[in-house]
Amino acid sequence: QVQLVESGGGLAQAGGSLRLSCVASGNIFSINDMGWYRQTPGKPRGLVASITAAGSTDYEDSVKGRFTISRDNAKKTVYLQMNSLKPEDTGVYYCAAEVKAPDTVRIRKYWGRGTQVTVSS
Repeated sequence: QVQLVESGGGLAQAGGSLRLSCVASGNIFSINDMGWYRQTPGKPRGLVASITAAGSTDYEDSVKGRFTISRDNAKKTVYLQMNSLKPEDTGVYYCAAEVKAPDTVRIRKYWGRGTQVTVSS
């Protein structure tokens, strides 16, 4: 089994910054893509940023230039640095990772439980 645990959420003022972290643990041989998703009430969960094992990144348009995703493969950790926060960034942020276990060729996507980010105006 694989666990993803997020941390770093909380309350910030508009224009402020927060840094999210997500650590993967458990039965892991390798991790492919990792990403951060955001969900707000009444809307589906949507991709905010993703990063491949090689470090290639992709961002949702509204966060480009403000958010930076990074990862430490040795620590099995992905980060999301969020700067110039806006009230519309508010939501529950979920970490996801595509994991290959040691005893299988299958890659499975795992999710964290989420961390709340609230940005006040």
